[in-house]
Amino acid sequence: MRGGLDDIVEESLVKAALWDEVKDKLRQSAFALSGGQQQRLCIARAIAVNPEVILMDEPCSALDPIATLKIEDLMYELADEFTIVIVTHNMQQAARVSDRTAFFTAGVDENGDRFGSLVEYDETATIFSKPSDKRTEDYISGRFG
Repeated sequence: MRGGLDDIVEESLVKAALWDEVKDKLRQSAFALSGGQQQRLCIARAIAVNPEVILMDEPCSALDPIATLKIEDLMYELADEFTIVIVTHNMQQAARVSDRTAFFTAGVDENGDRFGSLVEYDETATIFSKPSDKRTEDYISGRFG
């Protein structure tokens, strides 16, 4: 089984565009990796089990522009094999990397209860050029949020 596990590790790291950077460091702590490398390692761990869907919550948060580009390029590549759902507050990133976009509102009411609702869902180009709901238009234009 060891050979099989080693193969899965290598394949996942290759798919996550990380193998060449870490193949000689496999026994070292992941804390020694850069933030972008750590993020790609998280993606490698997720794809190792060959899921149908990968969920990413702010996958480029706190990353520099070069590391962000690597993650975005990786998302493009992985989209051929997996369905990827990302949550981002970065409107430019949402416009760059998604085929479809959903806009949600959320908050806390006067009783302290959390609420949220789907405002609109459509092709990304439509959401960013002709949203059907004023709240979406206000958010993507920066009028609120």
